[in-house]
Amino acid sequence: MRARAGVLVLSPLLAVLAACGPVPVEQAELTCLRDAELAVRPRTDVAVGIGTGSGGTRGFGSVSVDMSGDYLAGRDPSQVYDRCVRRRSGQPPRRPLAEQPGWTG
Repeated sequence: MRARAGVLVLSPLLAVLAACGPVPVEQAELTCLRDAELAVRPRTDVAVGIGTGSGGTRGFGSVSVDMSGDYLAGRDPSQVYDRCVRRRSGQPPRRPLAEQPGWTG
């Protein structure tokens, strides 16, 4: 009976750990493009708007800045990309960063 309880407790834990495994290299390349872009420059988003309702007219706004440690450290985006793909997939990228579709550097 105790062995069954142990298996029931460990099964969800093993499922979670399996989900942390390597991803396909194609998926890692897509995900790591963002890391490489953030190594070049911070990403900023600005939203401004006006809303009306029973309380009258109100304005709103927000600003967000996405900045990576790689940018602050001045790391080369190609190295950031390569390291990220290897970390996520366990394999080297199929193509260098400069040849990736969507790379604007």
